[in-house]
Amino acid sequence: MLYFGRFAVPDPFIAFAVRGKKIAVVSALEFGRAKKTSGFDTVLPLEPWLDKARKAFPRAKVGPAEVIAVLACAHKVPAFAVPADFPAGLCDRLRAIGLKISVSNEPFFPQRMIKTAAEAAALREGNRCSALGLAAAERLLRACTIRDGKLFHGGSALTSERLQTAVEIACLEAGAVSLDTIAAGGDQACDPHERGHGPLRAHELIIVDVFPRVTATGYHGDMTRTFLRGRATDAQRSLVAAVREAQLAALGKVRAGANGRDVHQACLDVFDQHDYKTTRTSRGSTGFFHGTGHGLGLDVHEPPRMSGSVDYPLPEGTVVTVEPGLYYPGLGGCRIEDVVQVTKTKPRMLSDFHYEWELA
Repeated sequence: MLYFGRFAVPDPFIAFAVRGKKIAVVSALEFGRAKKTSGFDTVLPLEPWLDKARKAFPRAKVGPAEVIAVLACAHKVPAFAVPADFPAGLCDRLRAIGLKISVSNEPFFPQRMIKTAAEAAALREGNRCSALGLAAAERLLRACTIRDGKLFHGGSALTSERLQTAVEIACLEAGAVSLDTIAAGGDQACDPHERGHGPLRAHELIIVDVFPRVTATGYHGDMTRTFLRGRATDAQRSLVAAVREAQLAALGKVRAGANGRDVHQACLDVFDQHDYKTTRTSRGSTGFFHGTGHGLGLDVHEPPRMSGSVDYPLPEGTVVTVEPGLYYPGLGGCRIEDVVQVTKTKPRMLSDFHYEWELA
Protein backbone atom coordinates (compact mmCIF):
# COMPACT_ATOMS: atom_id res chain seq x y z
CA MET A 1 0.00 0.00 0.00
CA LEU A 2 2.90 2.34 0.73
CA TYR A 3 4.37 1.57 -2.69
CA PHE A 4 0.99 1.91 -4.43
CA GLY A 5 -0.05 5.25 -2.96
CA ARG A 6 3.16 6.64 -1.43
CA PHE A 7 1.15 7.17 1.73
CA ALA A 8 1.96 5.65 5.13
CA VAL A 9 -1.04 4.72 7.28
CA PRO A 10 -0.82 2.55 10.42
CA ASP A 11 -4.28 0.99 9.88
CA PRO A 12 -5.67 -0.90 6.86
CA PHE A 13 -7.55 1.17 4.28
CA ILE A 14 -9.21 0.56 0.93
CA ALA A 15 -7.37 1.41 -2.27
CA PHE A 16 -7.75 0.22 -5.85
CA ALA A 17 -6.89 1.12 -9.41
CA VAL A 18 -9.48 1.52 -12.15
CA ARG A 19 -8.89 2.69 -15.71
CA GLY A 20 -5.40 3.92 -14.87
CA LYS A 21 -6.45 5.95 -11.82
CA LYS A 22 -5.49 5.24 -8.22
CA ILE A 23 -8.32 5.65 -5.70
CA ALA A 24 -8.11 5.56 -1.91
CA VAL A 25 -10.90 5.50 0.65
CA VAL A 26 -9.79 6.69 4.07
CA SER A 27 -11.38 7.73 7.34
CA ALA A 28 -11.64 11.30 8.57
CA LEU A 29 -8.53 10.62 10.63
CA GLU A 30 -6.42 10.36 7.46
CA PHE A 31 -8.50 12.20 4.84
CA GLY A 32 -6.88 15.64 5.02
CA ARG A 33 -3.36 14.27 5.06
CA ALA A 34 -4.09 11.91 2.17
CA LYS A 35 -5.47 14.76 0.06
CA LYS A 36 -2.35 16.83 0.70
CA THR A 37 0.48 14.32 0.58
CA SER A 38 -0.49 11.00 -1.02
CA GLY A 39 0.09 9.81 -4.57
CA PHE A 40 -3.56 8.84 -5.13
CA ASP A 41 -5.44 10.46 -7.99
CA THR A 42 -8.67 10.45 -5.99
CA VAL A 43 -9.13 10.38 -2.22
CA LEU A 44 -12.64 9.57 -0.97
CA PRO A 45 -13.93 9.92 2.59
CA LEU A 46 -14.86 6.58 4.15
CA GLU A 47 -17.85 7.73 6.20
CA PRO A 48 -20.30 8.50 3.31
CA TRP A 49 -19.45 5.16 1.71
CA LEU A 50 -20.17 3.39 4.99
CA ASP A 51 -23.63 5.02 4.94
CA LYS A 52 -24.19 3.83 1.37
CA ALA A 53 -23.11 0.32 2.33
CA ARG A 54 -25.55 0.23 5.27
CA LYS A 55 -28.39 1.16 2.91
CA ALA A 56 -27.30 -1.41 0.32
CA PHE A 57 -26.90 -4.16 2.94
CA PRO A 58 -29.50 -3.36 5.62
CA ARG A 59 -29.33 -6.80 7.26
CA ALA A 60 -25.56 -7.13 7.29
CA LYS A 61 -22.94 -6.02 9.76
CA VAL A 62 -21.24 -3.62 7.39
CA GLY A 63 -17.48 -3.83 7.02
CA PRO A 64 -14.80 -3.41 4.35
CA ALA A 65 -16.36 -5.99 2.01
CA GLU A 66 -19.69 -4.16 1.84
CA VAL A 67 -17.96 -0.82 1.29
CA ILE A 68 -15.87 -2.34 -1.50
CA ALA A 69 -19.03 -3.73 -3.09
CA VAL A 70 -20.75 -0.35 -3.30
CA LEU A 71 -17.51 1.25 -4.54
CA ALA A 72 -17.29 -1.41 -7.26
CA CYS A 73 -20.87 -0.68 -8.32
CA ALA A 74 -20.32 3.08 -8.37
CA HIS A 75 -17.11 2.81 -10.40
CA LYS A 76 -18.45 0.05 -12.68
CA VAL A 77 -15.78 -2.46 -11.65
CA PRO A 78 -17.00 -6.02 -12.38
CA ALA A 79 -13.95 -7.78 -10.90
CA PHE A 80 -10.82 -7.18 -8.86
CA ALA A 81 -7.36 -8.73 -8.96
CA VAL A 82 -5.73 -9.03 -5.55
CA PRO A 83 -2.24 -10.13 -4.39
CA ALA A 84 -1.54 -13.57 -2.98
CA ASP A 85 -1.33 -12.23 0.59
CA PHE A 86 -4.75 -10.52 0.44
CA PRO A 87 -6.78 -11.34 3.59
CA ALA A 88 -8.54 -14.69 3.10
CA GLY A 89 -11.58 -13.76 5.17
CA LEU A 90 -12.16 -10.56 3.22
CA CYS A 91 -11.71 -12.43 -0.07
CA ASP A 92 -14.35 -15.00 0.98
CA ARG A 93 -16.79 -12.26 1.99
CA LEU A 94 -16.36 -10.35 -1.27
CA ARG A 95 -17.02 -13.49 -3.27
CA ALA A 96 -20.08 -14.29 -1.14
CA ILE A 97 -21.44 -10.82 -1.91
CA GLY A 98 -21.03 -11.53 -5.61
CA LEU A 99 -17.80 -9.83 -6.62
CA LYS A 100 -15.38 -11.66 -8.88
CA ILE A 101 -11.94 -11.87 -7.25
CA SER A 102 -8.86 -13.29 -8.96
CA VAL A 103 -5.75 -13.94 -6.89
CA SER A 104 -2.39 -13.27 -8.51
CA ASN A 105 0.45 -15.64 -7.66
CA GLU A 106 2.94 -13.38 -9.41
CA PRO A 107 4.44 -10.22 -7.88
CA PHE A 108 1.53 -7.78 -7.73
CA PHE A 109 3.70 -4.83 -8.76
CA PRO A 110 6.51 -6.41 -10.82
CA GLN A 111 7.90 -2.94 -11.55
CA ARG A 112 8.58 -2.59 -7.82
CA MET A 113 11.73 -4.69 -8.27
CA ILE A 114 13.29 -1.94 -10.41
CA LYS A 115 14.42 0.88 -8.16
CA THR A 116 14.38 4.46 -9.40
CA ALA A 117 17.21 6.88 -8.68
CA ALA A 118 15.16 8.28 -5.79
CA GLU A 119 14.56 4.81 -4.38
CA ALA A 120 18.25 3.92 -4.71
CA ALA A 121 19.09 7.10 -2.80
CA ALA A 122 16.59 6.11 -0.09
CA LEU A 123 18.22 2.68 0.17
CA ARG A 124 21.65 4.27 0.33
CA GLU A 125 20.36 6.33 3.26
CA GLY A 126 19.07 3.15 4.89
CA ASN A 127 22.53 1.65 4.61
CA ARG A 128 24.11 4.81 5.99
CA CYS A 129 22.00 4.15 9.08
CA SER A 130 23.06 0.49 9.05
CA ALA A 131 26.71 1.57 8.93
CA LEU A 132 26.21 3.90 11.89
CA GLY A 133 24.76 0.96 13.81
CA LEU A 134 27.74 -1.21 12.92
CA ALA A 135 30.10 1.58 13.94
CA ALA A 136 28.35 1.82 17.33
CA ALA A 137 28.80 -1.93 17.82
CA GLU A 138 32.48 -1.70 16.86
CA ARG A 139 33.11 1.19 19.27
CA LEU A 140 31.52 -0.68 22.14
CA LEU A 141 33.52 -3.83 21.40
CA ARG A 142 36.78 -1.88 21.13
CA ALA A 143 36.08 -0.18 24.48
CA CYS A 144 35.71 -3.52 26.29
CA THR A 145 38.22 -5.12 28.59
CA ILE A 146 38.81 -8.86 28.68
CA ARG A 147 38.59 -10.84 31.93
CA ASP A 148 38.42 -14.61 32.21
CA GLY A 149 37.57 -14.90 28.54
CA LYS A 150 34.57 -12.56 28.76
CA LEU A 151 34.04 -9.00 27.56
CA PHE A 152 33.40 -6.30 30.14
CA HIS A 153 32.31 -2.71 29.70
CA GLY A 154 31.66 -0.23 32.47
CA GLY A 155 32.27 -2.84 35.12
CA SER A 156 29.71 -5.37 33.86
CA ALA A 157 29.67 -8.13 31.28
CA LEU A 158 28.89 -7.07 27.75
CA THR A 159 25.84 -8.92 26.49
CA SER A 160 24.27 -9.34 23.08
CA GLU A 161 21.36 -7.27 24.38
CA ARG A 162 23.62 -4.29 25.23
CA LEU A 163 25.26 -4.49 21.82
CA GLN A 164 21.84 -4.59 20.13
CA THR A 165 20.74 -1.56 22.13
CA ALA A 166 23.82 0.42 21.11
CA VAL A 167 23.11 -0.39 17.45
CA GLU A 168 19.45 0.53 17.72
CA ILE A 169 20.14 3.85 19.49
CA ALA A 170 22.61 4.82 16.75
CA CYS A 171 20.05 4.01 14.06
CA LEU A 172 17.30 5.87 15.88
CA GLU A 173 19.47 8.98 16.21
CA ALA A 174 20.14 8.75 12.45
CA GLY A 175 16.40 8.67 11.64
CA ALA A 176 15.77 4.94 11.31
CA VAL A 177 14.23 2.18 13.41
CA SER A 178 16.22 -1.04 13.74
CA LEU A 179 14.11 -3.95 14.97
CA ASP A 180 15.32 -7.50 15.62
CA THR A 181 18.97 -6.49 15.33
CA ILE A 182 21.29 -9.50 15.39
CA ALA A 183 24.34 -9.45 17.67
CA ALA A 184 25.20 -13.09 18.20
CA GLY A 185 28.52 -14.59 19.22
CA GLY A 186 30.10 -18.01 19.34
CA ASP A 187 27.82 -20.94 18.60
CA GLN A 188 24.76 -18.70 18.78
CA ALA A 189 25.98 -17.08 15.57
CA CYS A 190 25.83 -20.46 13.82
CA ASP A 191 22.05 -20.05 13.69
CA PRO A 192 21.82 -17.17 11.16
CA HIS A 193 18.57 -15.69 12.51
CA GLU A 194 19.42 -16.05 16.21
CA ARG A 195 19.39 -12.48 17.58
CA GLY A 196 21.87 -13.31 20.33
CA HIS A 197 21.43 -13.29 24.08
CA GLY A 198 23.56 -13.28 27.19
CA PRO A 199 27.25 -12.46 27.74
CA LEU A 200 29.59 -12.16 24.78
CA ARG A 201 32.99 -13.78 24.98
CA ALA A 202 36.43 -12.61 23.92
CA HIS A 203 38.23 -14.32 21.03
CA GLU A 204 34.91 -15.45 19.51
CA LEU A 205 33.32 -14.37 16.24
CA ILE A 206 30.35 -12.02 16.71
CA ILE A 207 27.89 -11.48 13.84
CA VAL A 208 26.18 -8.06 13.81
CA ASP A 209 23.34 -7.76 11.28
CA VAL A 210 21.59 -4.37 11.05
CA PHE A 211 18.51 -3.83 8.85
CA PRO A 212 16.83 -0.56 9.86
CA ARG A 213 13.82 1.12 8.27
CA VAL A 214 14.23 4.83 7.55
CA THR A 215 11.32 6.62 9.17
CA ALA A 216 10.98 9.34 6.53
CA THR A 217 10.80 7.02 3.51
CA GLY A 218 10.04 3.49 4.67
CA TYR A 219 13.07 2.08 2.81
CA HIS A 220 15.54 -0.22 4.52
CA GLY A 221 19.22 -0.74 4.92
CA ASP A 222 20.68 -4.22 5.43
CA MET A 223 24.33 -4.75 6.30
CA THR A 224 26.26 -7.38 8.24
CA ARG A 225 29.78 -7.48 9.59
CA THR A 226 31.51 -10.06 11.76
CA PHE A 227 33.72 -8.85 14.61
CA LEU A 228 36.05 -10.46 17.11
CA ARG A 229 37.37 -8.70 20.23
CA GLY A 230 40.67 -10.24 21.23
CA ARG A 231 42.91 -12.47 19.15
CA ALA A 232 41.63 -14.73 16.41
CA THR A 233 42.90 -18.21 15.73
CA ASP A 234 44.24 -19.22 12.34
CA ALA A 235 41.06 -21.23 11.78
CA GLN A 236 38.90 -18.16 12.46
CA ARG A 237 41.02 -16.01 10.14
CA SER A 238 40.72 -18.60 7.38
CA LEU A 239 36.94 -18.75 7.84
CA VAL A 240 36.50 -14.97 7.60
CA ALA A 241 38.86 -14.74 4.63
CA ALA A 242 36.87 -17.38 2.77
CA VAL A 243 33.58 -15.57 3.37
CA ARG A 244 35.02 -12.29 2.10
CA GLU A 245 36.49 -14.06 -0.94
CA ALA A 246 33.09 -15.62 -1.64
CA GLN A 247 31.38 -12.24 -1.37
CA LEU A 248 33.83 -10.69 -3.84
CA ALA A 249 33.30 -13.62 -6.22
CA ALA A 250 29.53 -13.15 -6.01
CA LEU A 251 29.82 -9.39 -6.56
CA GLY A 252 31.86 -10.14 -9.67
CA LYS A 253 28.90 -12.09 -11.08
CA VAL A 254 26.17 -9.53 -10.33
CA ARG A 255 25.06 -7.74 -13.49
CA ALA A 256 21.87 -7.28 -15.48
CA GLY A 257 20.66 -10.58 -16.92
CA ALA A 258 22.84 -12.75 -14.68
CA ASN A 259 21.08 -15.68 -13.06
CA GLY A 260 20.86 -15.44 -9.28
CA ARG A 261 21.63 -19.15 -9.15
CA ASP A 262 25.00 -18.48 -10.83
CA VAL A 263 25.79 -15.72 -8.34
CA HIS A 264 25.10 -18.20 -5.55
CA GLN A 265 27.22 -20.84 -7.25
CA ALA A 266 30.20 -18.46 -7.24
CA CYS A 267 30.09 -18.54 -3.43
CA LEU A 268 29.78 -22.32 -3.36
CA ASP A 269 32.79 -22.64 -5.66
CA VAL A 270 34.96 -20.56 -3.33
CA PHE A 271 33.89 -22.57 -0.31
CA ASP A 272 34.54 -25.82 -2.16
CA GLN A 273 38.04 -24.63 -3.10
CA HIS A 274 38.79 -24.03 0.58
CA ASP A 275 37.15 -27.30 1.67
CA TYR A 276 34.33 -25.67 3.67
CA LYS A 277 31.69 -28.34 3.36
CA THR A 278 27.97 -27.97 3.96
CA THR A 279 26.10 -30.71 5.80
CA ARG A 280 22.41 -31.03 6.59
CA THR A 281 21.20 -33.35 9.31
CA SER A 282 18.14 -33.79 11.51
CA ARG A 283 19.97 -31.77 14.18
CA GLY A 284 20.66 -28.80 11.91
CA SER A 285 22.97 -27.60 9.17
CA THR A 286 26.58 -26.44 9.05
CA GLY A 287 28.59 -24.64 6.37
CA PHE A 288 26.78 -22.40 3.88
CA PHE A 289 23.10 -23.28 3.94
CA HIS A 290 21.22 -20.08 3.05
CA GLY A 291 20.89 -18.00 -0.08
CA THR A 292 23.48 -15.49 -1.21
CA GLY A 293 21.09 -12.56 -1.32
CA HIS A 294 17.66 -11.06 -1.74
CA GLY A 295 15.99 -7.92 -3.00
CA LEU A 296 15.75 -4.92 -0.67
CA GLY A 297 13.30 -2.04 -0.63
CA LEU A 298 10.21 -1.16 1.38
CA ASP A 299 10.47 -4.73 2.71
CA VAL A 300 13.65 -6.27 4.05
CA HIS A 301 13.10 -9.33 1.86
CA GLU A 302 11.84 -8.73 -1.67
CA PRO A 303 12.35 -10.38 -5.07
CA PRO A 304 14.68 -11.28 -6.67
CA ARG A 305 16.46 -14.09 -4.88
CA MET A 306 19.98 -15.38 -5.35
CA SER A 307 20.10 -18.99 -4.20
CA GLY A 308 20.63 -22.51 -5.43
CA SER A 309 16.92 -23.36 -5.39
CA VAL A 310 15.55 -21.19 -8.21
CA ASP A 311 16.55 -19.59 -11.51
CA TYR A 312 16.06 -15.84 -11.19
CA PRO A 313 17.55 -13.49 -13.82
CA LEU A 314 18.55 -10.16 -12.28
CA PRO A 315 16.85 -7.17 -13.95
CA GLU A 316 18.80 -3.95 -14.37
CA GLY A 317 17.98 -1.55 -11.55
CA THR A 318 17.22 -4.23 -8.99
CA VAL A 319 18.75 -3.72 -5.54
CA VAL A 320 20.04 -6.86 -3.83
CA THR A 321 22.03 -7.92 -0.80
CA VAL A 322 25.16 -10.06 -1.21
CA GLU A 323 25.68 -11.97 2.04
CA PRO A 324 27.49 -15.32 2.02
CA GLY A 325 28.26 -16.94 5.35
CA LEU A 326 29.83 -19.96 7.01
CA TYR A 327 28.65 -21.52 10.26
CA TYR A 328 30.42 -24.26 12.26
CA PRO A 329 29.61 -24.79 15.94
CA GLY A 330 32.83 -24.86 17.93
CA LEU A 331 34.53 -22.55 15.43
CA GLY A 332 31.83 -19.93 15.03
CA GLY A 333 29.88 -18.14 12.35
CA CYS A 334 30.77 -15.42 9.88
CA ARG A 335 28.55 -13.43 7.52
CA ILE A 336 29.47 -10.35 5.48
CA GLU A 337 26.67 -8.42 3.78
CA ASP A 338 26.53 -5.43 1.48
CA VAL A 339 23.87 -3.92 -0.77
CA VAL A 340 24.27 -3.21 -4.49
CA GLN A 341 22.18 -2.03 -7.41
CA VAL A 342 22.34 -4.17 -10.53
CA THR A 343 23.69 -2.46 -13.65
CA LYS A 344 24.77 -3.67 -17.09
CA THR A 345 28.36 -3.80 -15.85
CA LYS A 346 29.66 -4.00 -12.30
CA PRO A 347 27.16 -3.47 -9.48
CA ARG A 348 26.73 -0.04 -7.90
CA MET A 349 27.51 -0.15 -4.18
CA LEU A 350 24.78 1.26 -1.94
CA SER A 351 26.50 0.36 1.34
CA ASP A 352 29.82 1.40 2.80
CA PHE A 353 31.59 0.08 5.88
CA HIS A 354 35.09 -1.26 6.34
CA TYR A 355 35.96 -4.96 6.62
CA GLU A 356 38.39 -4.80 9.56
CA TRP A 357 37.05 -7.39 11.96
CA GLU A 358 39.78 -8.48 14.41
CA LEU A 359 39.64 -5.90 17.21
CA ALA A 360 42.74 -6.71 19.21
